[in-house]
Amino acid sequence: MIKHAAFFGLSLTVAACSIEAGHELDRGTFGNSTLNNAQVMSGEQNYAIQLAKRFAEEVPSTINFEFDSARLDANARAVLDQQAAWIKQFPEVRFRVFGHTDAVGPAHYNKSLGMRRARAAVSYLSTRGISRSRLEAVVSYGETQPLVATQGRERQNRRTLTEVSGFLKNHPSLLDGKYAQVIYREYIASAIPPSNMTTEQSLAE
Repeated sequence: MIKHAAFFGLSLTVAACSIEAGHELDRGTFGNSTLNNAQVMSGEQNYAIQLAKRFAEEVPSTINFEFDSARLDANARAVLDQQAAWIKQFPEVRFRVFGHTDAVGPAHYNKSLGMRRARAAVSYLSTRGISRSRLEAVVSYGETQPLVATQGRERQNRRTLTEVSGFLKNHPSLLDGKYAQVIYREYIASAIPPSNMTTEQSLAE
């Protein structure tokens, strides 16, 4: 009877150890790190897809344009500023900017207009410190991927969409631990509390 009780207790201990500490409390992006890393090393997770999801959740990925225009207005520039700040966190990652139009006008003209919009967004991002080697402009005119199905003018269809496309050639995958470096950078940065001290207070100490 004692042997059975001991075995039962051991079984419970092993079962409990199979659940990562803090598992049920995890609400953050970097929780379940041991399981997460194991899945990466075994190829079970595609971090390009995960980063793409994070990008779409954490910053606006779309900007809009006036009719028949590739000019960036103040709202578009503000969104691109947010995108640039996010992109700078991940120097290993490449991005694509897709240009779209509404359905007004001939297809060949819209294809050209969509490319001009994508290039305008890429050019602006490059002025914010993002290397052009990490940015690619891709056209996809409105007739093929409209957000609102209409043949008329529609601002929501006149847009560019920025997405994660993969990793630089010298970072072809994350199986070599490059993503661990990304995680480590963000972990260290998150541990530094913001300071409310002024320059004068710092010098006085």
